[in-house]
Amino acid sequence: MIGATLLTEIVTLASAINSLFGDTQKIHSQAESRPLLSDTCQEIASSISSASNVYDKMSAKYLEDISHFASSSTQFAECSFEPGTPEDVGIALRILGRARTPFAVKGGGHATNPGFSSTEGVQIAMTRFSKIVYHSKAGIVSVGAGLTWDDVYEALERYGVNVAGGRISGVGVAGYTLGGGYSWHTNQYGLTIDTALAFELVTPNGTVIDVTEASSPDLFFALKGGMNNYGIVTRFTFKTFPQTQVWGGLISYSEDVLDQFITATTNFAANNTDPKAGIIALYHARGSQFGGSLDIFYDAPTPPAGIFDEFLAIPSFRRDVSTRSFLPFLKSLIPVSHNSLRLVFHSISLAKYPASFIQSIINETHYWRQNLPDDVYDISYDVQPFLPSLFSHSTTPTAYPPSRTQGLFPLNIHFIWNQRENDQAVYDAARVTARTLQAHAVEDGSGVVPPVVYPNYAMFGTPVTNFYGDNLPRLQMIKGAVDPDDVMGLAGGFKI
Repeated sequence: MIGATLLTEIVTLASAINSLFGDTQKIHSQAESRPLLSDTCQEIASSISSASNVYDKMSAKYLEDISHFASSSTQFAECSFEPGTPEDVGIALRILGRARTPFAVKGGGHATNPGFSSTEGVQIAMTRFSKIVYHSKAGIVSVGAGLTWDDVYEALERYGVNVAGGRISGVGVAGYTLGGGYSWHTNQYGLTIDTALAFELVTPNGTVIDVTEASSPDLFFALKGGMNNYGIVTRFTFKTFPQTQVWGGLISYSEDVLDQFITATTNFAANNTDPKAGIIALYHARGSQFGGSLDIFYDAPTPPAGIFDEFLAIPSFRRDVSTRSFLPFLKSLIPVSHNSLRLVFHSISLAKYPASFIQSIINETHYWRQNLPDDVYDISYDVQPFLPSLFSHSTTPTAYPPSRTQGLFPLNIHFIWNQRENDQAVYDAARVTARTLQAHAVEDGSGVVPPVVYPNYAMFGTPVTNFYGDNLPRLQMIKGAVDPDDVMGLAGGFKI
């Protein structure tokens, strides 16, 4: 039984709701009768339209709104606010800015940094922005900010098209896109931000605008990797492209074949030139077991002979690889549900993945398995090679990456554990292992200098200069123009 303190608090609160109140309690026009609401929450509730609602802590909807993919990312807010229109988002932003009340914006709830899409102030849950509109003649799709990529893939399948979105099930559209977006289709079409054509943005002063390259080139630049610093995006518009069935799935390897897995990974990273082929190679310790896993993908019903032969020849204890539609492929990768566990991501970026660097990953995995509390369930390093040309698909300036002259291949470091009292030990370990691997990468020539970190994998406390480099002064200038009162500074996340 998982004994996370936060989970216990949630279960206790849920029991109280069931026994005392039963069904969801909606707070809107009668906010003044709800003493559980703070003054700011009451003001929002009394100011918004009937399309939106504010929920107090005794509401089941409140629990849904604050819940995250990982329990370590969940906080108990003063109230939750589900806006139903961009205008109501604007009303709330004006109230929050005037009251200087902390808030957070949650799309899919997949953020792994505590306090980034959660808060002890006002939790804004974008759930009601759930519309998907496909424009077949234009080859574009408009997507609400409260959706996950699973929702988008499912809606587009009937049309035989797709978008460049998240690579595992359950990832939200909004945060992923605003942080850059490495996709299974990135080798063919670029980052997700490279396929974004427009943003419906509620600016910090409450104004609703459509941001395109033609209408607002500065904001268009800033929203492509600049995260939540410029307002709240309520709708995204993306390019689509034809989608057939795909080939791929999950393969798991035991420790005794890791040398073969390392060789296959480094050979693929060095030699693959096919933009339809992709992998994520995971090296991990789960409990007392060391091993590797492979997420393998080809963007067609059958891959060419030879491209994945090394991986397929390695003995495996689990193999689920087949031809299927895109969403079933995605779900075959089986992301663990962490809503009762604690999780942290961190990252470095590489220019290549030689065997010497992957051996450093193996060494780190063994070291931290021996030196972290037994409570740590999973220590994983996810190798993500791409083609060096991945940034060549767009000439439009974007906040991330800081430069498009060199490909950046992220390494995702993630640790999963149970008990809150081990938080600091795990956070410290994540930072140390990232520094250690960055030093190894520089030493063996696989690293990037100065270091660049992919924003969506970065651990809290990472300097924003590591995301944006020479783009940072322009981003700061745009931030000052659109948000002179620093309303978005009241929200969690990396601040510009």
